[in-house]
Formats: sequence, C-alpha cells, structure tokens
Amino acid sequence: MARICPLTGKKVLYGNRVSHANNKTKHRFLPNLQNISFLSDTLGIKIRARLSTHAIRSIEKKGGIDKYLLNTCDCLLSSRFRKMKKLLQSRILVN
Repeated sequence: MARICPLTGKKVLYGNRVSHANNKTKHRFLPNLQNISFLSDTLGIKIRARLSTHAIRSIEKKGGIDKYLLNTCDCLLSSRFRKMKKLLQSRILVN
C-alpha cells in the first residue's frame, strides 16, 4: 500500500536526522495517514479511505465529503475521487 494521501498528495519525504553533535543519519518522514470513513449525504453511502490528517481537517472545515469534492479541482483528486465527484454532480443535476 502506497503511503500517499489521495486527496492532498502528501507522501513520504526523505531527509536527515541531525543530532546535537551534528551527526547526520538518513531518515524517512512518513505522512500521518489515518483510516477513516465519511458518510456521503447525497449518495447515501459510506466512503472509506486512508487520508492524511490535513485532508480530514479540510473535509470537516468544508462541511463534509460532498462539499469538499465539489469545490476541489479535478487535477488534485485521485481517479477514485474523480469518479465519485462525477457521480455527485450527476445526482445533483437530477435533483
């Protein structure tokens, strides 16, 4: 499983740990990914995803997964969430 957030694109960063004596050792900085599920009000389904805490906070600030997807550019979303966005848009046009 890739350590990449599908909404924000956060991924593993590489760098050095630097001690007090200025010794440098290689280190991988992992994103804080959490398994979480959101309820889509429009679609009426539960959406499970592995998202960064930054993405979770953004979704909650926008007012839910539906509003977040509708207000986010397609170029920033993964293919799975792009499909979900199209489905949301089609459901909104029908209603």
